[in-house]
Amino acid sequence: MRVLVLCVPLDDAELASDRLWAAGACAVEERAADGSTAELRTILADSDDVSLARLGRLAPGWTVSFLDVDDAPAQTWREFSEPILVNDRLVVRPAWLARVDSPDVLEVEIEPGGSFGLGDHPTTRVSADATWRLTTAGSRVLDVGCGSGVLSIIAALRGASRVVAIDIAEAAREATLDNAARNGVTDRIEVSTSAIEHLSGSFDLVVANILAPALVAMSAHLRRLTAPDGRLVLSGVLAGQHAHVIAALAPMRVVTTTELEGWASVELCHT
Repeated sequence: MRVLVLCVPLDDAELASDRLWAAGACAVEERAADGSTAELRTILADSDDVSLARLGRLAPGWTVSFLDVDDAPAQTWREFSEPILVNDRLVVRPAWLARVDSPDVLEVEIEPGGSFGLGDHPTTRVSADATWRLTTAGSRVLDVGCGSGVLSIIAALRGASRVVAIDIAEAAREATLDNAARNGVTDRIEVSTSAIEHLSGSFDLVVANILAPALVAMSAHLRRLTAPDGRLVLSGVLAGQHAHVIAALAPMRVVTTTELEGWASVELCHT
């Protein structure tokens, strides 16, 4: 198993940990390397290149390396997992836990594998709630950076007529297909590692739960793919620190912003 090791100044440890969670970490181990440096360890993807792509550009003073380790201890986090209550009608449940079995609650069963989160990070929770709220029967939905596929599956279960899920990682494509099968929606989700610039058409809902630099880089395509009367939902950005992302998406305008535990989800529409 390839473990990513991120070394940062001690004062940046919390910010770096949030960056890893947003990039798809299932768990983050923090060690004090010395009196001024923190070392954070996690798993983001099966290959080093994809892990680096998911992590994004490093801040000054941050360094990254990789270690080969035995994968058995890395799975102990599963023992402490619990169902994630997204809202009073939607639960994301780790695949190894028993069903909640409430007639009023939609359960999404997720197996994250070794490379993706369960959906408990604040950015995923607010994105999941937005997907639940904005998807209606017949909607066309695009999930950019699909990871384990949780947002795509929610959209399919809410009645979307077309769901397209893309991610740069082959492991994400495989995880999304596996989880789609678990939830009985394989025939309703198109999954690929296609780059966003290769997509055409328009979508009633575009959801992009990825880091700010990537959102800025693909801003023109996010605008292009959002239908004239559609909605674009961004997450993976820090609360109060995403004005540059909104500026890159102009002339789209902000409809609403939701903040959770220091992270923000922004809903935009065309003017």
